[in-house]
Amino acid sequence: MTTESRQRKAAPTWLHEDEPPSPDWAEQVRALAAERDAVILAHNYQLPAIQDVAHHVGDSLALSRIAATVPHREIMFCGVHFMAETAKILSPDKRVLIPDAAAGCSLADTITADQLRAWKAEHPGAVVVAYINTTAEVKAESDVCCTSSNAADVVAAVPADTPILFLPDRHLGAHVSRVTGRQMHLWPGQCHVHEEIGGEVLAQAIADDPSADVLVHPECACATSALEMAASGAIPAEKIRIVSTSGMVDEARRAGTSRVLVATEVGMLHQLRRVNADVRFDPVDPWAVCPYMKMITPTKLLTALREGRDEVHVDPEVAARARGAVERMIALGSTTQGSTSQGSTTQGPGTPGAPGPGAG
Repeated sequence: MTTESRQRKAAPTWLHEDEPPSPDWAEQVRALAAERDAVILAHNYQLPAIQDVAHHVGDSLALSRIAATVPHREIMFCGVHFMAETAKILSPDKRVLIPDAAAGCSLADTITADQLRAWKAEHPGAVVVAYINTTAEVKAESDVCCTSSNAADVVAAVPADTPILFLPDRHLGAHVSRVTGRQMHLWPGQCHVHEEIGGEVLAQAIADDPSADVLVHPECACATSALEMAASGAIPAEKIRIVSTSGMVDEARRAGTSRVLVATEVGMLHQLRRVNADVRFDPVDPWAVCPYMKMITPTKLLTALREGRDEVHVDPEVAARARGAVERMIALGSTTQGSTSQGSTTQGPGTPGAPGPGAG
């Protein structure tokens, strides 16, 4: 889609779905969660009303750490299905619910367990680093998982003489390769939303306001263009930062400019505006909307809490094999500042250790 056609396109149709069904909706949600002994976790890309009512909001790494340690009997995961699966993998004795079980992920769909097994057979002895945006079955075939906030730390922990299979996001993999200097085999997957945020879209946004700072998620197709623009002097290098969603929250807290352009899914803007109301945060692409994330609506969340649906199940054998890869992700790398809990920051512990082939 060209920049001109994007400008002509109507506003996203999901906006009206953020409206709670009643004035006391938030109170009903919190009361039902308390009755069920449920904690509500919400990803940064969720609708604003969902983020506001959740007990914890953050990126995949922060929410995984929380899911592994919360004392509640149930976890209500407001995100896409692989996130709820990850919570179930980490907390097999808890009931994990998601307001809409059909909320999938185009990136996770780019690789299957069979495809991964075939890829591993082509590269015996390689360590498999799987982005968290994968199914439980793929995680079970992997040695260690990662998120965009700790992917570089995870890759750096792999012995230098060990080949790495990085999957499934090629843009994140390319960014991690640049940061770490490691040559890796990259699976050619991509998030369809971040793929649409290309170099042309970013260049136009910067041209419209050269004074703005720019935050770019490493899944974006424009990540390489951002670095090239900085290297060429088209924009000062200090004005562009390629960071995860948790990194964006950190950058927002200390932002000193009047305007920041944000290249990622538009749900992220709500958290950035919450942590720094003095800065104007605008999307590089206003139509960067994940339809799967937006399937979790206020009405569906209320219904899920009332009826105890939809429960997420993971085959126990698959979960047992995947758990090691996810737990290594949680232990490896730096702690994240990207989760808010009742307005405060939640961190998790970090205990470095190097993954090896076959560890998953």
